Amino acid sequence: MKNVFKLYLLIFLILTTVGVLSADTIDKYSKSIKIGVFQVDVSPPIGGTVAYAKAVSIEDPLYAKGIVILSDEKPVVLCSVDWLGIANEGQDAWRASLAKAAGTTVDRVSVHAVHQHDGCRCDFTVENIMQEYGLGGWKYDVEFLNQIIQSVSNAVGIAARTAQPVTHLGISQAKVEMVASNRRILGDDGKVKHVRFSSCRDSAAVAAPEGFVDPFLKSISFWKDAQPIVVLNYYATHPMSHYGKGNVSSDFVGIAREKRQADIGIPHIYFTGASGDVAAGKYNDGSPERRPELAGRMEKAMQEAWGGIERISITKADFDWTNTEVELPLGKHLVEEELVAQLEDAELDSLKKFTAAKHLAWLRRTKSGHKVNFSSAKFANVQLLSIPGESSIEYQVAAQKMKPDDIVCTAAYEEYGPGYICLEIAYSQGGYESSNRASRVAPTVEPVMMDAIRQVLNSN
Repeated sequence: MKNVFKLYLLIFLILTTVGVLSADTIDKYSKSIKIGVFQVDVSPPIGGTVAYAKAVSIEDPLYAKGIVILSDEKPVVLCSVDWLGIANEGQDAWRASLAKAAGTTVDRVSVHAVHQHDGCRCDFTVENIMQEYGLGGWKYDVEFLNQIIQSVSNAVGIAARTAQPVTHLGISQAKVEMVASNRRILGDDGKVKHVRFSSCRDSAAVAAPEGFVDPFLKSISFWKDAQPIVVLNYYATHPMSHYGKGNVSSDFVGIAREKRQADIGIPHIYFTGASGDVAAGKYNDGSPERRPELAGRMEKAMQEAWGGIERISITKADFDWTNTEVELPLGKHLVEEELVAQLEDAELDSLKKFTAAKHLAWLRRTKSGHKVNFSSAKFANVQLLSIPGESSIEYQVAAQKMKPDDIVCTAAYEEYGPGYICLEIAYSQGGYESSNRASRVAPTVEPVMMDAIRQVLNSN
């Protein structure tokens, strides 16, 4: 009888101890935000459409990657896609579908392109216009695009259901050597003398100084106690080494990202910063051997950032989400009658009609009242800022100056519809970025952009 009593007592003590531990564990994470991670292959099929050609090979896969943030408020979704751009009703479709999958509202979803030029385009507004003028299906495979949106949405739903508690935030940065250089080289008259694109073989342009860039890769990681969950890297440069022949690749930024993910076994997500006027042209002549060199430099910076992490404790109380929607001023060169005439011109080549369709899409969207999203996900003193288009590097640097005591990580290439978004002075300096072909906004866009950034950063 005594032995039976001792056995019952032992079982009671074990169950009690387990119960206490479980309660302690539950209490420990009750104040934590949760992070769910997703990753989906978004590569086109061979023969499918990429930005400048039909896909002839998949040199390395394209991915949509992101996180779902769970707190006491509605979920937030941040997504980065290895495509050239996601615009207009393409953006609408992505955000609406991901919002539904996460159980949240569209205003709490941010979808960015990394902007590789051997990736896909997604713009249902332009495609509808192209179909009207006999060019449907040329640049956009609607069936494939919709399949990808659904696949990513499915993954977002799973990520939301399997999110892990976060106890710490990792913060670090590292300088990236010999990758970014400013594209706009000014002459003595203050006008653009050279445009140094993603690759450059003009000896004078190559010899010119690196110019105004943000040389730092910022790295933010989320941790459950001592276990890292996911790493987010932010850096500002056009992400292309060579492209345009249908050899699908996430290019040097994606290659570096995947190498780091494989090396440490932790999901890595990459966001392209405000790099409308920044590319690798000074350090890249476009030859195939440059790609692994640039990838190696990016990987080195990611590795150095990982080695210099400062961890801070965070709770739900440290998280905040702010967004605003603003109308960007239209460029005066966007005139509907002229654009329609170009699309109706039987003698005009298809590429010029494609540009006209993109202009017309943005013109009509804006005139219909469409506004552009700006947002910031704030974790303690870290702000993950999302802005539209191919914004100039000056916007990223200005954002950091607005909050000098915070770490501001800027992701551009959200709404791709407006094209390049330059500073006001750039529109009087010439160059490609501020040209009527590349930019669909007016020079007065600068204060609108700055005010929206200031608002979501909660900067007075």
